Amino acid sequence: MADFFPLSIKAGLQYLVSFKDAVNAKCSDIEPWKLIVCSAGGTFLVVSLWDFTHQRESVSTRAKKLFFRNLKRIPYVRRKIDSELGPCVQTMEHSMLEANKGMPFYTALPEKGMTREELMKTIDCYKSLGTIQITKGVVSGAVYAGISNTMEIAGQIYAKFAEANPLHPDVFPDTRKMEAEVVRMVCTMFNGGPETCGTVTSGGTESLLLACLAYRSLAYERGIKYPEILAPTTVHAGFDKAAYYFNMKLVHVPIDPDTMKVDLKKMQRAINRNTCVLVGSAPPFPHGCIDPIKEISQLGLKYGIPVHVDACLGGFLVAFMKKAGFPVAPFDFALEGVTSISADTHKYGYASKGTSVLVYKNKMYRRAQFFCLSDWPGGIYATPTLAGSRAGGLIAACWASMMAVGEDGYIEWTRKIITTSRKLQAELRKIDAIKVLGHPEVSVVAIGSDRFAIYRLWNALNDRGYNLNMLQFPSSFHICVTQHWTQEGAVERLISIIKECVMEIMKDPKKEVDGVAALYGAAQAIPDRSLVKEVTDGFLEACYSTSSMPLDNGYLAPAKT
Repeated sequence: MADFFPLSIKAGLQYLVSFKDAVNAKCSDIEPWKLIVCSAGGTFLVVSLWDFTHQRESVSTRAKKLFFRNLKRIPYVRRKIDSELGPCVQTMEHSMLEANKGMPFYTALPEKGMTREELMKTIDCYKSLGTIQITKGVVSGAVYAGISNTMEIAGQIYAKFAEANPLHPDVFPDTRKMEAEVVRMVCTMFNGGPETCGTVTSGGTESLLLACLAYRSLAYERGIKYPEILAPTTVHAGFDKAAYYFNMKLVHVPIDPDTMKVDLKKMQRAINRNTCVLVGSAPPFPHGCIDPIKEISQLGLKYGIPVHVDACLGGFLVAFMKKAGFPVAPFDFALEGVTSISADTHKYGYASKGTSVLVYKNKMYRRAQFFCLSDWPGGIYATPTLAGSRAGGLIAACWASMMAVGEDGYIEWTRKIITTSRKLQAELRKIDAIKVLGHPEVSVVAIGSDRFAIYRLWNALNDRGYNLNMLQFPSSFHICVTQHWTQEGAVERLISIIKECVMEIMKDPKKEVDGVAALYGAAQAIPDRSLVKEVTDGFLEACYSTSSMPLDNGYLAPAKT
């Protein structure tokens, strides 16, 4: 036995020598330059093939994009696209400018600064441009506080800290203390122990970006070159943005069409060695059906993968549902596998717009999102979030809102909002020809139909003064219940109008959608998604337009200088 291994090694070496001699004999008639070219060319092809197949987007997606990109270069096709999309973009810009009611634009600084009286008068004119009655229970989401007095308090507190900047904690120890307290209160809210930590961000999108950045950094440390985010198709678009910004791959897992929750079996099958984080929503924006966070947490533990819970929309509701009398499955740090949670304080936290909180299981995860430049001539530069300077006034206003509402206030508002949402859901299920998607558990209720184009109902409600969120894949729209919807008669009025509209629609259920909703509906059927981007690019450009436009009285509104 002692001689076996040396003999085996010797035999192996002899085999390799024989193989080498055989290869040399075969190649003896080939010129050396050909061997060099073939070897280099073969290596180049293998490396190129590897690079082509190991990118953020799949081969099929990139092939489709390449095909449509070249197709649009054909002059006739480009002219056809421009003739179809051009009027659409112009209509959007015209609609935005029309909302200015003839007010001219300031396109340069005034020669002399305005007095306080002039400023207030001008601001009142700007404020009058809004026509949607946001306090009447007609807007889905968007404005979450309003009945409580938190906005008034927040405004007063902001004024006291308008100049504060957390980038300089030595200069502004007050806002540093308030940010630390906001983070700690949210950690406690989500059953986090003393080791949990986090940061205040500028909004839900930044919270998601930072979480993905942290998990990408940790994946790099583990030797993962192509980190992948594994998330349901209903996950917030902020994850797509994170994948786009940080060169990550977002793998979308299908949802169950009945429950509208992520399909756990498909999620498990999609896990691979590049998966750097699993994601679940509590609840997701489209349909309001909380993903099975406990089971996702168990998958994370089984495969050693971090788990992020996106509670940006409803975090300040689900955290208090149990105390408000509504059972809810575990979703927070009570689950061992959950490593981070995002929750927007500027939604159901009733703080001013511009704040969210991202909390982690421990400091190892938070440090992975920090940025530090140690050899900059301007000094050592380190920031905890994406921004350098931050608005200390917003942090102070957020702290003030949370302190003013208190746990009892959050519990009471959760009770009112969930009760209203459940009432709305129950009444909608009684209406023939429409359906509620899934079984919403929090504040969002999505509506669809198998009998008529649901965007027709959205159009009808829009004409009645409602501003609701259109959804796609499948075609639907949702109502996100906020404080304003809890007012007496708000739900009853909506249900009554929906019944009237459905009755009218069902007189001709096959009629096609028209107006803005028609564009939204048609967009789902476009195979080249870059065309949809061209439309949205036009919309975003229109938001910054200061162009003149024809008014009803026939003259052009001049740009004010």
